[in-house]
Amino acid sequence: MQALFDIDPFNWPAIVTALLCGTIIGLERQLRGKPVGIRTSALIVLGTYVFVKSASTLVGNVDAGRVIGQVITGIGFLGAGVMLAREGIVVGVTSASAIWALASIGVTIGLGYHLTAIKLSFVVIFILLGVDLLEDYSAAFTRGVHAKIRDWRGRGIQPRQE
Repeated sequence: MQALFDIDPFNWPAIVTALLCGTIIGLERQLRGKPVGIRTSALIVLGTYVFVKSASTLVGNVDAGRVIGQVITGIGFLGAGVMLAREGIVVGVTSASAIWALASIGVTIGLGYHLTAIKLSFVVIFILLGVDLLEDYSAAFTRGVHAKIRDWRGRGIQPRQE
C-alpha cells in the first residue's frame, strides 16, 4: 500500500504546498473575475515545482538553473497570451504578472522552501488587494493608464442608446 502513494522523488508535503499556494492566489483572482483562477494558478505552481524538482533530482548532470530559466521563458509566453490590447489600452498585465509570481513560488517549493513559498503567496495577495485599496482611497493612484482603463470599462457597461 505504501508503494501506491510513493511519488519519489516528489513528496506530498511539497505537492500540498504547491496546491495551497496556487489556490490562495487563484481564489483572489477568481473571485474578482480575472482570467487566472484557482485551477490555472494551482497548475502553474504545481507544474513549476515538478520541473524544478525533476531537474534537481531525476536528470543526471543538468543544471537546475537552466531549467528554471526555461520555465521563466515559458511562463513569459503564457503571460503574454493573457494580455490583450483594446482601443490602445493593454489589459491583463496584472494577471500576467501573477502568473510569473506563481511560477516563482513553484520554483521556491522545488528548491525546498515550503514555508517561504506560503509566505510569498500572502505577499502576492497583499499586493493584489492592497493596491486596490489604495486606488479606492486616493485619486493619485488612478491617474494615467488606470484612469483610461476605468473609463474604458465604464463605457463597456453603459446601456446602449437606441
